[in-house]
Amino acid sequence: MNVVYASNDGYARHLAVSLYSLLEHNEEADKIHVYILSMGLSEENKNRLIGIGAQFEREVMVIELGDLKERFSYKVDTGGFDLSIMARLFVGEVLPEAEERVLYLDCDTVINASLKRLWEMDLGSNMVGAVMEPTIYPAVKESIGLLPEDPYFNSGVLLIDLKRWRKELAQKLLLDFYSSRGGKLFAGDQDTINGALKGRIKPLPPRYNFFTNYRYFHYSHLTKLSPVYQTITKKSFQEAKKHPVILHYMGDERPWKQGNLNHYRKVYDHYLSQTPWAGTKKEEGSYLYMVIYHLMDYATFLCPPIRDMVSRHFGMKVINSRKGS
Repeated sequence: MNVVYASNDGYARHLAVSLYSLLEHNEEADKIHVYILSMGLSEENKNRLIGIGAQFEREVMVIELGDLKERFSYKVDTGGFDLSIMARLFVGEVLPEAEERVLYLDCDTVINASLKRLWEMDLGSNMVGAVMEPTIYPAVKESIGLLPEDPYFNSGVLLIDLKRWRKELAQKLLLDFYSSRGGKLFAGDQDTINGALKGRIKPLPPRYNFFTNYRYFHYSHLTKLSPVYQTITKKSFQEAKKHPVILHYMGDERPWKQGNLNHYRKVYDHYLSQTPWAGTKKEEGSYLYMVIYHLMDYATFLCPPIRDMVSRHFGMKVINSRKGS
């Protein structure tokens, strides 16, 4: 199994949490090659991460990418997101040629079970496997050439056929697409992948990238927001809620923020305690916002239209602010 992360120092401790959980739940795997695409990780953090691998007798290899802006021939604006999100676009170029398949994981994921079935999943003629994100704003889909009935995928977990990726020049397709949108999109890497690889992404079961805020969504509401989500069965969605294989801490209710009430926060805290970052204090200054956010979770469950109304109002403000910045 080949797994790749991308990080700078700001995300190092979250990467450590994900890495430890990955290795603990996949000890039966014959081989695990972990690659970390570094954007200036300090030597101390690199050594800490390599040390976690050593605990499980696994090799963790760090590939330094340096300044990602130099890899683009045009100006890039990620709209407030850290530029490290774009590193996944370069996996075919920077990973060893011998690697023909790779599982990309965001740093804010936690693995709760073996990934053997996911790793062995047949992608058919598709280039990538990913989990659908039916709550994406319609305006975002429209901006990248997707129709309302088209699926939109989250890029936090990507099963990539690297052999096909290289053969069909995916990196060029991605960079050309991003350039065609002026080097600026609402969710840079994710929108680029969805737009450039339309029709080449296989939907994966939601348990392999379960967004923690989806605990409060009803299946019927998600299919109303995006009818194509009906290709994912209600049983599959309920199974993801009860037994998520990969948790993805999406939304603002992050477990490393002080005052957060994330239902899955204890999973993150447990694995953090196993890493060299154990005891790291949570980020301050967000108590009131965390309470309000959690109330919105319950509003989502009890009365979905309230969430839709708030999302449309504030979500479009965010989109428009990024367009104008």
